[in-house]
Amino acid sequence: MILFPAIDLKEGRCVRLVQGDMDKATVFNDDPADQAARFAEQGFEWLHVVDLDGAFAGRPMNAAAVDAILARIALPVQLGGGIRDLRTVEGWLEKGVRRVIIGTAAVRDPDFVREAARRHPGGVAVGIDARDGRVAVEGWAQTSEMTAEDLGRRFEDAGVTAIIYTDIARDGILTGLNIEATLRLAEAVSIPVIASGGLASIEDVRRLLQPDCRKIAGAISGRALYDGRLDPAEAMALIRTSRGAA
Repeated sequence: MILFPAIDLKEGRCVRLVQGDMDKATVFNDDPADQAARFAEQGFEWLHVVDLDGAFAGRPMNAAAVDAILARIALPVQLGGGIRDLRTVEGWLEKGVRRVIIGTAAVRDPDFVREAARRHPGGVAVGIDARDGRVAVEGWAQTSEMTAEDLGRRFEDAGVTAIIYTDIARDGILTGLNIEATLRLAEAVSIPVIASGGLASIEDVRRLLQPDCRKIAGAISGRALYDGRLDPAEAMALIRTSRGAA
């Protein structure tokens, strides 16, 4: 399992939202590149970055902050938010993003996702953000009738490298991951699934390392890291120990 620390970008700053509400943003660092460097120093192996403004605008809005992060750290970065055409996909991959996350466009234009994944093997992930099991789009502002499992199955054999599954109701409120819904999606597809939304403490990490969660490839942590509820050293040590025992 990989634990991904999250940097959410709003107006060039590192923030955390509550249930995707842009009006409920807490600023944790005015310098996202500095925050990325801290995560690298803490021993994390990947970085998860979201351009929140871009998710609403439908195009990249925090490019300068992402560029600064890429220039500062050597960790592989996965990036989502406002990625809705091949030009944007290729622009980010050329800049050094390891993989892009396509969310809204996965619902609106699945052929674009398939083409991007075909052109860039290993470089394209799909973000599935759900509210009460239904997929939300446009920066979570709209909820569709499609279930997370239906959307995930749409990309079987498309070459997508991962699915990032977020339970919107739990995002940013530290109530624990929705393991049941994440496992339901992971069991419905062969694509690796990464859990997001609500990771609250080391107990969530322990839960993810239990045998029944082997189909979950990783998890994203945001607020719990920023406010000190999750100790990076303890979490990474637990994960390393689990790998050694596997």
